[in-house]
Amino acid sequence: MKIAVYYSNDDIRIEDRPKPRIADGEILVKMKASGICGTDVMQWYRIKKAPRVLGHEMAGEIDELGTDISRSSHPFTHSPIHPFKLGDRVFVSHHVPCYKCSHCVQRNYTACESLHTGNYDPGGFSEFIRVPKENVKYGTFLLPDEITFADATMIEPLGCVVAGQKQLGLKKGQSVLVIGSGVSGILHIQLAEMKKAKVIATDINEYKLNKALEFGADHVINAREYSVNKLKSINDNRLADVVIVCASSKQAVDNAVDSVERKGKILFFAVPQNELILPSLRLWRDEITLLFSYGAAPDDLKKAIELIKSNRINVGKMITHRVALSHIGEGFKLASESKTSLKVIVVPDSDA
Repeated sequence: MKIAVYYSNDDIRIEDRPKPRIADGEILVKMKASGICGTDVMQWYRIKKAPRVLGHEMAGEIDELGTDISRSSHPFTHSPIHPFKLGDRVFVSHHVPCYKCSHCVQRNYTACESLHTGNYDPGGFSEFIRVPKENVKYGTFLLPDEITFADATMIEPLGCVVAGQKQLGLKKGQSVLVIGSGVSGILHIQLAEMKKAKVIATDINEYKLNKALEFGADHVINAREYSVNKLKSINDNRLADVVIVCASSKQAVDNAVDSVERKGKILFFAVPQNELILPSLRLWRDEITLLFSYGAAPDDLKKAIELIKSNRINVGKMITHRVALSHIGEGFKLASESKTSLKVIVVPDSDA
């Protein structure tokens, strides 16, 4: 089968590898669409483990079934178990919790070691993917008819946004500053708008600022011209109740700290590239809450599926480019430069 092996953002090689062989409880999925995530093109982060097959936003069709295949929700619910069948359209999560450890018992699923270390084989940027037993059981979701394979690539990123905003407890009328209007930023904008928050978005790219407005931001500010005074001028002379950081630059971090209101919250959704240096005295006196968000639990992914199915969150219009697996290098170039693209997805050569 054909696979795309990541060596660097500029060096992604198409190689041949035998189809994975599945064991009992596992499935083989034929990839129909796989999204290029912002973390996939974060070279300083990815190159440490190169070469490897990336891709964790994958949807496809079940091509082979092991014995004793079933799907279920987690052990803390009483949902019935249903069998899978060949040809089922599925979204597969690469990370799943064990539901047994102390973190899982406390329902802190994204702290689970299994969630951090598990994955599917070899990765979403390949023609076929072996899904391990635990991922079959807790991380494989049947796609509703309303969700296309392309739209399904947005389930994982939206699930992560759902998980992040769950920590914020956003309320109607609160002001939210979203720093960075790429894919994650625009998903945050849509979800915050759905909760009737006032949303102000920034970016250095005019294309993305226009997209932020298109997807529901109330105001946008070019980050090159950003200032606290500009924020106050469109926010009733106040700083933001909540700041969501969807950019990794030092300037984004500094702007976040400068822009949050007393008793406010900052959610670091993007990974800051450098170590954080923060004004501890100001954070203490103003009682600022700092939050970080990693990944999504199965319940967050289920919520994302519901939001996409009902079209309460519009993901289809966020997909701006699709590339064939054999031309994935072009997709990485589009996603890493990110000048006139939002979501770039990879599809099999036969579907391009």
